[in-house]
Amino acid sequence: MTNKRKIINDPVYGFLTIDDDIIFDVISHRWFQRQRHIKQLGFTYLVYPGAVHSRFSHMLGALNLMKRAIDVLRSKGVEISKEEALGVQLAILLHDIGHGPFSHTSERVLCNVHHERLTQMFMEGINRDFDGRLQTAIEIFEDRYPRHFLHQLVSSQLDMDRLDYLGRDSFFTGVSEGIVGTERIINMLNVADDRLVVDEKGIYSVEKFIISRRLMYWQVYLHKTVIAADNLFYSILNRARVLMAQGTELDGYEPLLFFLRNRVTETDFENDPAVLERFAAIDDGDIMSTVKVWAECSDSVLSTLCRHLLWRQLPKVLVSPDEYAQSVVSEHIAQVSKAYNLDSDLASCFVGTGRLVNRSYSFDDSEIKVLYKNGRCCGISEASDQLDRSFLEKTVTKYYIYYPKLPGGNTQILA
Repeated sequence: MTNKRKIINDPVYGFLTIDDDIIFDVISHRWFQRQRHIKQLGFTYLVYPGAVHSRFSHMLGALNLMKRAIDVLRSKGVEISKEEALGVQLAILLHDIGHGPFSHTSERVLCNVHHERLTQMFMEGINRDFDGRLQTAIEIFEDRYPRHFLHQLVSSQLDMDRLDYLGRDSFFTGVSEGIVGTERIINMLNVADDRLVVDEKGIYSVEKFIISRRLMYWQVYLHKTVIAADNLFYSILNRARVLMAQGTELDGYEPLLFFLRNRVTETDFENDPAVLERFAAIDDGDIMSTVKVWAECSDSVLSTLCRHLLWRQLPKVLVSPDEYAQSVVSEHIAQVSKAYNLDSDLASCFVGTGRLVNRSYSFDDSEIKVLYKNGRCCGISEASDQLDRSFLEKTVTKYYIYYPKLPGGNTQILA
């Protein structure tokens, strides 16, 4: 009989234990194993070379933190049954299983379905494979389980997902601003009126957590070089989609070509299980091997875009507090058109604009609550002497334009 009690050595936390058969079996499922081949931070490794950690390691890390949180809450008198503990562990284990290749980067091009809905469909499929044993986990994930605090452990502004990815992303990028007091925060967790709260002694750790998350967005997740790579990747997939719509035959990995050939919707996933299987068959390696094939294709625009990504010849990105005027965009398109001998429509494949939005906190149902010894409970904005409401509510929006580095720079010109 297979030994399903495992110890995994994680670089962030040390030894992690798998001590339940169903958790081992879910981790062994083909859809979960796919996460080994999807990078947690997409193209961020083009900026921070160490950022090659996978969704797989993040999901195991979040599971580890969930187990610690359950132990802490039980030690404080919060009753969590064996079924509930298993359900919330499975929910956090599978919370990211719906992500596509390079995580968020490909999702808006491959199909018009949010990754959380895809996660639900993957969970439902695994639940069928395991004869309904994930039903509690699904109810917790979808916030349909009667005990709301269990859902907050999976998805809220202080959940095990965020606690793991901040520390893990900081570790692998080397950006120290993301280091938070994870152990301290978990030890300060409590429950009041079926809501996840933090004991008052944890206020300062929560303050640092919120500030660290804001800083990590600017230094890692919204880094302008990452934005450059993302947009180059979008341009590649969009150009391939246009060519296929025009009848051009492109070689490549067939499941990927299926999503570029068809405008796949949520209804398509629901009506045909084979669509979800096709999506599950695509990972980062499939994308990059196809990009290598396209780098030699007959369409000069697609081949050039692909070579730029493969050779890390990324677009120039300029960031401004104000939106770029269309005249500025048109001028860059004109320069590309002249340099690459393309009409303006094709030249626009190399130029574009967008915006960066950084909002690290939201005043909604999942607002972080602080529990005082006298039983009083209030939001962190009221409890903290550093994070007042105006600071927490502030949404910073910046605008960017990207365009290729033209002759005289380091960009390969179209043949």
